[in-house]
Amino acid sequence: MNDRDAFRARARAWLQSVAPVYGFHARKGLSTADDLALARRYMAEKYDAGFAGINWPVEMGGQGLGHIEKVIFEEEEMPFDMPTSYFAISLGMPVPIMIRFGQGGQGEHRDWVRERVVKALRGEEIWCQLFSEPAAGSDLAGLRTRAEVDGNGWKLNGQKLWTSYAQYADYGVIVARNDPNVVKHKGLTYFWVDMRAPGVDVRPIKLADGSSHVNEVFFDDVRLEDSQRLSPVGGGFGVAMTTLMIERYTATDSAGFGPPLDVFVEHVKPLVLNGRPALEDGRVRSAIARNHAMRAGLDSITRRAMLMMQAGMEPGPEGSLNKLVSVRSRQKLSELALDLAGQAGLALDRHGSAHEDWTKSWLSAPTGRIAGGADEMLLNTIAEKILGLPQDYRPDKGVPFNQIPA
Repeated sequence: MNDRDAFRARARAWLQSVAPVYGFHARKGLSTADDLALARRYMAEKYDAGFAGINWPVEMGGQGLGHIEKVIFEEEEMPFDMPTSYFAISLGMPVPIMIRFGQGGQGEHRDWVRERVVKALRGEEIWCQLFSEPAAGSDLAGLRTRAEVDGNGWKLNGQKLWTSYAQYADYGVIVARNDPNVVKHKGLTYFWVDMRAPGVDVRPIKLADGSSHVNEVFFDDVRLEDSQRLSPVGGGFGVAMTTLMIERYTATDSAGFGPPLDVFVEHVKPLVLNGRPALEDGRVRSAIARNHAMRAGLDSITRRAMLMMQAGMEPGPEGSLNKLVSVRSRQKLSELALDLAGQAGLALDRHGSAHEDWTKSWLSAPTGRIAGGADEMLLNTIAEKILGLPQDYRPDKGVPFNQIPA
């Protein structure tokens, strides 16, 4: 057994030991407040066990291991449905950005950054990522939230949308426009913001599946010190791109984070279609075969990425295929599961998990097709980075932002 196999075995054994306390069955029926409290206890126990911040620097509270060990642990953790979603954004992008760009000072400032990192790893503090806006859609460079010089600091005004877990967040990272007189990718600056500061208003949005983990956030003359700036003035877009790429090494799921295919088969077994068992219907069997082939292909892409990491290489843009295809197919398979169930498919278990409940999976799949890169953005990446096609036509290229029609 090599070191990575030993790490996987140790991670699996620990996860199995704590699953009765923190896994899906322990969480079922809990209120959001109780689930979050359980999640914080799980994160603290994971930190104490040495499985938090696996690929982060030891001096910042991490384990100092490689990206592949991080992916291995996530692969083992995923089937248990541990309560990690509250911290996924926090630990996936904002906190790594603080580690990379927030340590410019020495002494007390560096200690402050380390304290934030450790508290985030232990689940004591949560960060959110304030990027999307109502008028910009998936075009990050089209944002309109303003950061204006105010004495020796800044004044923040504007609105962000679809901000995950902002209602629980202590801090956030945000990109704002400091200069509208230059082209849209310029004139942006990147800050961190105290989500409890005067002028910050967080309003949860209720989604179709009954959850409210996304929010709209308003900023009304929110004061930012210049020490909260994480990019050069006007250089925020580059840091934002780093944010979106910094944690590309994450475990993927060919099921699109929905129910596995064997759950679909078990769902169909007792059903009858046109007087015969539904599993004998050619259309149902074809759907099962297509999904099996598709998921096997996506798993092969994942294995290839793992081998590249083992060889010290960085996985390429093929990961865009995984999210695009897996979530789309999850939505279609969930729709088929509901159709086959008839009226029974309309029942919604508000405490159900999208990993095993087809109604919950179908209702939440559209969110998955937008979060982390909408389908259209992924299609552009595949077209340009994999197929070598030319970029889309951009009529706003080279035009100052304040001259682009709104």
